[in-house]
Amino acid sequence: MFDPKKLLDDLLGSKIPGTESTVRDKAGQATQLAKDNPLAAGALVAVLLGTGTGRAVTGSALKLGGLAAIGGLAYKAYQNYQNGKNPENPDASGEPELLAPPADSAFDPHAAPQGEAEFTLALVRAMIAAAKADGHIDDAERRKISDRLSLAGMDADAERFLREELERPLDIDALVASASTEEQRVELYTASRLTIDPNSRAERGYLDLLAGRLNLPDALVDHVEATVSQAKGGVETVPSRAPSAGPAGSVW
Repeated sequence: MFDPKKLLDDLLGSKIPGTESTVRDKAGQATQLAKDNPLAAGALVAVLLGTGTGRAVTGSALKLGGLAAIGGLAYKAYQNYQNGKNPENPDASGEPELLAPPADSAFDPHAAPQGEAEFTLALVRAMIAAAKADGHIDDAERRKISDRLSLAGMDADAERFLREELERPLDIDALVASASTEEQRVELYTASRLTIDPNSRAERGYLDLLAGRLNLPDALVDHVEATVSQAKGGVETVPSRAPSAGPAGSVW
């Protein structure tokens, strides 16, 4: 069985241990280098999710590792929401170092009722589903990714998992059901939002759909949006979300 936490690190572009490089730094070279000298799996996974700056995180979020970074961002957004802060300016004193969620918090991955590994896979599935939301990964792109995976010498189980997820139709019911707690629902949305640069109607529409199905209040979603945008360096221009037609669960 492959390591779900390592795969999540690769998807998010976390720091490669012992270096100052991220997985995404090498992603643009993947196609040619894979032909000449097969890359580690991580760079090819970065290709899967795209290499645009809108999908990359910066600063301390990269240093934590994927699972802790998602939990830390979700925890921060949730705390700001509960404390009634303004999502447009949640940290008046400046951006603090992003920390992993506290050990006594339900955002701590060790507290996952279904187990850390299982919930990590749910986050990976959420990121892959979000990456497909804009239609970028069509049949031709799937074939290219499949070729790259074959060249990479990736762990057979990890490769099989990625191939299956790429081919799997979107099942938002299963994705929502994979979250056992309110905190995990926030983390699923956070992971999805990290993957997407919502500059198209398809991407924005998918995030709105997901937020509604996860039954997240609009104000909480706004805090996740602000927190993730800050983690990405605040360089995104995010279109407005569609207005709710009632409680979050009844939008769609």
